This record gives sequence, structure tokens and C-alpha cells, in this order.
Amino acid sequence: MAVAADRSIPLPLWAQVAEDLKRRLAEGGFEEHFPTDDQLCAYYGVSRHTAREAVRQLSAEGLVRRQRGRPTSVSRPVVEQSIHSIYSLASTVRGQGLVERSEILTTDRRPVTPEAAAQLRVDEGDEVVYVERLRYAGSEPIAWDRSWLPAELAAPLLGVDLSSGGLYEALSAHCSLRVTGGSERIVPLVSRPAERRLLRMPSGVATFSVERLVLSGSTPIEWRRSLIRGDRYCLVAQWPSPARG
Repeated sequence: MAVAADRSIPLPLWAQVAEDLKRRLAEGGFEEHFPTDDQLCAYYGVSRHTAREAVRQLSAEGLVRRQRGRPTSVSRPVVEQSIHSIYSLASTVRGQGLVERSEILTTDRRPVTPEAAAQLRVDEGDEVVYVERLRYAGSEPIAWDRSWLPAELAAPLLGVDLSSGGLYEALSAHCSLRVTGGSERIVPLVSRPAERRLLRMPSGVATFSVERLVLSGSTPIEWRRSLIRGDRYCLVAQWPSPARG
């Protein structure tokens, strides 16, 4: 269905088209291909000059790539994660204007693994809440998370919808657990075929392997292993200015 630009408002037609295209991109539109100029003219009821000006604006903002002799293509945004303190991927994705959601692969209560037991400082016979999620930034998956949490602390999560928002938000709201610190280890890895299929990654793209231990006070409350797409994610360190003496 065509959506004609509104000629009764002062906002230029090209700007109206650009804003609507940005909205559709944020919602995961144009997965197959970006519209041609002729398709944009027909959809919005504007001239070719207006359509081209709107696409030029998207190109200037890094949202699409426009090359002479080739179709316009979508530039999938790279999520920039600051690592100066503990962070939430959900908050970072939302903060960069992308739609954040999770596909819940598994949520259950199970015996702890030896590795998780050592990290969480629980006995090997204890149970944990296990949460496995495929995390999305816009229309594409960006990370595969597997979390182990002590069942005696995190059991209420088994009845919580974790398909949007961060796990730490849910821990605070439903378990009265506040994250106060932790640590993580980040290593680049060559992705395996099954991981590429799960994350819908092209061949030749590496992943970040992240192992994270989260604390509430001195108590470990989550041990997490994540694989994050190297083509959609980068780490940014922020340092204070050096003192002048």
C-alpha cells in the first residue's frame, strides 16, 4: 500500500521519506533488498529527485550504502559497547535506536555443571536456573547467551517473560537482586558452522566469546557464556583524561 508524503506540513518531502525509511529500517525492514528509486517514488508518491535526496540522507548517516552501478544496500549497524563498567546488552541495543528482543531457547531448573558450580561457589549437587537466549538487535540475532543462576536465588525467573529487556532488570524486579559488580573475559574465536547458522552469520566472520561472572555484594548470582557476532558488535574503552601536573 502506498503511503503518500504529506505536502501540507513544513517538513520537506525528502525528510519525511527519510524519516519513514529510518523507522522501517529500525523495525527490521528491507531484509531482502532496499527499494529502488522507482519503487520509492511509487510508494511515497514523490519525484525521483525527492527519493534520491532521502536515500542520500540515509547514506550520510551510514544506514545504507549507495554505489554507482549497484543496488542500494542496507548497512547493518554495529553495536558499540562501552566497557568502562558493567553493562547490559539490552540497554545498549535500545540506546542505539534498535529494536531489542530475545528468542528464549531454554528456561529450566537443572543440576549445576561442574564449571558453573565452581564459578557460582555452590555444591555440584545443587540446582541452578538455566536460561538460554538468542539476542536480537533489530531483525538479526547478535548474540547467543547461556546463563546459570543459583536456583535458591533466581527461581522466580522461571515464571517471567524474558523475551525483552535485560536479565538484570528481571533479577531486580522479581528476585530483589541488584547487580553490584563482576568480571568478564573476552576472547575472539573463529565461529563453527552450527554457531554461524544459529547467529545467521556469513562465513569468515569471527565471534567474541564472553565469559561473565556477576555479583550482588559478594554473592555470585550469574555465570554466563556468550557468543557475539564480530560483524555486528565492537568494544569501546573509555578512559578519563590524564591528570596534568
